[in-house]
Amino acid sequence: MISLSSPLHVGIYDNNHLIKQYETKEQTSEVLPTLFKEILESFTCKRLFFAKGPGSFMAIKISYVFLKTLSISLGAPLYACDGFTFNANRPIRAMRNLYFIKENEHIITQRFDEEIEQVFHLPNYLDETKFDKNTDPLYMLPAV
Repeated sequence: MISLSSPLHVGIYDNNHLIKQYETKEQTSEVLPTLFKEILESFTCKRLFFAKGPGSFMAIKISYVFLKTLSISLGAPLYACDGFTFNANRPIRAMRNLYFIKENEHIITQRFDEEIEQVFHLPNYLDETKFDKNTDPLYMLPAV
């Protein structure tokens, strides 16, 4: 799942190959329960993967709590990686003209004069080596 910016992306993988994807511009807090109700009626979740940040503070927080709860209730392990995995390592919007960037495995903020389009993609093949069990969200709120 990628909930770092709108739209929200959720992918279903079988043997690490993307077989179905969901995309919505609805608020993460509003859509997660109904979306996962639909998913769980059709699929059995054996593992859960998500982008843990940086990005929208509220969406990350809601996604983490929702997926952690789902992980416990389903007995399905939860794995995470940073969002740069899903946007070709492009800057991720923090606020206004301030963006998160990843340099040498460190995430910092940088200002850009022009707006950078936020585009995230679910991979056709899920490379599990990019994920780990450290699912602590990367909230990384910039100084205001």
